[in-house]
Amino acid sequence: MSDFLTENCHKTLNNGTKIPCLGLGVYLIEGHQSVKIFQQAIDIGYRLFDTATLYGNEKEIGEAIRSSGIPRDEFFVTTKIWNSDQRGESKVIKAFNRSFKLLNLEYIDLYLIHWPVTNERVTTWKTFETLLESDKIKTIGVSNYLIHHLKELLDDCSVIPAINQFELHPFHYRKDLIEFCKSHNIQVEAYSPLTKGRFLDDPKLEEIATKYNRTSAQILIRWCLQHGTVVIPKASSMQHLKENFDVFSFSISSDDMRRLDSFDRGGVVSWDPTDLP
Repeated sequence: MSDFLTENCHKTLNNGTKIPCLGLGVYLIEGHQSVKIFQQAIDIGYRLFDTATLYGNEKEIGEAIRSSGIPRDEFFVTTKIWNSDQRGESKVIKAFNRSFKLLNLEYIDLYLIHWPVTNERVTTWKTFETLLESDKIKTIGVSNYLIHHLKELLDDCSVIPAINQFELHPFHYRKDLIEFCKSHNIQVEAYSPLTKGRFLDDPKLEEIATKYNRTSAQILIRWCLQHGTVVIPKASSMQHLKENFDVFSFSISSDDMRRLDSFDRGGVVSWDPTDLP
């Protein structure tokens, strides 16, 4: 656990690629205002953007980045393949090419399997390994994979996933999954770190936030960072974009980190792959 983090904090993935520690999740940020929101995020300092086929805003992410005037290599762009496209090699390749065209960038930094679709995972991953050989993609990984899903890949893959992205916050603290990923040099990336707002008014969390003169959201983001994860909170207002990025001027003590760890109650607020074979 590291308390020393800056706005320029990056993690080095298992293929040597560097990813910013903090980025923007863009689920449900759609419509004519989305490019403006992404441009505001860039102005604040966000350089990691996490989108997906499912989100319907790949085109707008690409537009915001191209119009920023900032060199492409300062950004890290993630997108994901959706379940309906995990139906054999040709469909996977077609889905990737569609995302690549919509983003309209020189390359995609990270391509993720969005969900561990039963009976399709190995084929999808092997196709990802083939895609990695092109100059259109830098890194591949998975999302919502639990330990048994990861073991399946590790038993039959040539490339170890660089990232496993899953729901993570103190109320749903998958410590065993985090430790498994670390032991296999797979970077953990936390989505829904703000619990979709459901636990922001938890009295125990608010007490810690008051102690540090911070918001509950800032405490949750900082908790993820100090556990060594990459974290991608969602925000669409200027106030929340700024607030979520302002987490580098304080650190949570070891005692309070342990207290936050103890909040775990299996509080899933998003998709739950627990019962997926």
